[in-house]
Amino acid sequence: MIKRQVTHYPSEFKESSAKLAVDVEVPIAQTAESLGLNVSTLHGWIKKYYPNQQRATKILLQDASSEELKRLRKEISSLRQERDILKKAAAYFAREIK
Repeated sequence: MIKRQVTHYPSEFKESSAKLAVDVEVPIAQTAESLGLNVSTLHGWIKKYYPNQQRATKILLQDASSEELKRLRKEISSLRQERDILKKAAAYFAREIK
């Protein structure tokens, strides 16, 4: 069995990494990769040092997701209308040919 090497980071590094991840507008996964960390490790540090900021990030993601969902639903509705019109036109022209 392979033993995992546990790395201990100084608390200053943990806190500054969490602050960096919270302050920049880059995805946390990308920040973790650039720091050479596991994403879940950085998420844990953010949760520990900036618990309120973590919730704000989730809320922003939910808002963006809901906006995209609204846009996609509107687009689906428009595409369905176009499809129905084309079905009716095809049926009309098929009837006219006979």
